[in-house]
Amino acid sequence: MEVVRLLHMNKGAGETSYAQNSKVQSKIISIAKPMIEEALVEILSKNIPESVGIADLGCSSGPNTLSVISQIMYMIHGQCCHMGRSSPEFRLFLNDLYSNDFNDIFVSLPAFYNKIKEEKGIGFGSCFVFGAPGSFYGRLFPGNSLHFVHSSSSLHWLSQVPPGLESNASTALNKGKLYISKSSPKCVLDAYSLQFHNDFSSFLKSRSLEVVSGGRMVLTLMGRSTSDATTEDSCYHWELLAQALMSMVSEGLVKEEMVDSFNAPYYAPCAEELKMAIENDGSFMVDRLEAFEIEWDGGCGIMNDPFERGVRVAKTIRAVVESMLESQFGKHIMDDLFRRYAWLVGDYLASSKTKYVNLVVSLVKKDLRAQENKDYCISDALRISSVRLRKWKASFLRQIKSVFKVMSKIY
Repeated sequence: MEVVRLLHMNKGAGETSYAQNSKVQSKIISIAKPMIEEALVEILSKNIPESVGIADLGCSSGPNTLSVISQIMYMIHGQCCHMGRSSPEFRLFLNDLYSNDFNDIFVSLPAFYNKIKEEKGIGFGSCFVFGAPGSFYGRLFPGNSLHFVHSSSSLHWLSQVPPGLESNASTALNKGKLYISKSSPKCVLDAYSLQFHNDFSSFLKSRSLEVVSGGRMVLTLMGRSTSDATTEDSCYHWELLAQALMSMVSEGLVKEEMVDSFNAPYYAPCAEELKMAIENDGSFMVDRLEAFEIEWDGGCGIMNDPFERGVRVAKTIRAVVESMLESQFGKHIMDDLFRRYAWLVGDYLASSKTKYVNLVVSLVKKDLRAQENKDYCISDALRISSVRLRKWKASFLRQIKSVFKVMSKIY
């Protein structure tokens, strides 16, 4: 599967679009908002640059996109006013894969700029918005150009299906499944974990070159509550989608080998996996790392009929994964597939209180030059000490020899 080409949220503003079905993602952003504000306050407490570089990675399209960067700018402006300082110039970079609906974002910019002028007036810093298409698992921006990086509901997507699980593999290792499940062999779990570690390490390495020393990142992604990758909170929404497809297989509507050969480029890590990758990279320091739960439908009308909740969940999932499923199974089965999925989800939620687990981490870019200087000073001090020790040892030996010579003459 060509993830870079195929993965994108449903475009437009129709019934199945991401713009109409991204309330869960909006709720996740809202929950992480205090940590974002805390990170921005810390940045501004050290220094207020004349021009602030801000990137939203995995921005998608729809109402959440410009809402996020607006909130970040307003937080910075508010803190500057509180400190009696002028608002800086804003350089805002919106990143997603090449197939993202950037046109939808760009046509919304005039209204976005006008809203800022109306709400904040002339005292607000100049604002420049740029599209930055490409994979965030590689370089996207010039060196030391960013002060703050935000990413929400994106880093659980992998750069590729883990090697060995692809459709050209000789044997289906994860038969009848789309993702990790209770029946998945250990090699499948290990392949997913390794792919996530490699991808997240690449992400950190790229950002370490782009974020200034002392800069911050706040990253939110789907995760899990324990080290067990087969828990329902991390994978059961995929299990139900696989069940919907297998019901179509049993009716001859979908070929079984098509299900066997599809593996989602997705991984929900535990907190320890995140910490290990961050520590191994060494460029960033963890300021805060927390987990929170959210209802599958974002908590919208939680007391409603379970089937209604199932429909909401199915629309949310469809808006996110349809592009990949359509490429594998064809557009003609999508309506039927997600009707079945809605029923399965509704039935499951009627008897289960399973929620999504999200991880949110606030990172600080280390001053690697200062660390290098410190290491050099320590190394230099050790070298000088070693030289002094050798000189002292040589002097001591000369004195001992002189004593022996004197004593030999006496005796």
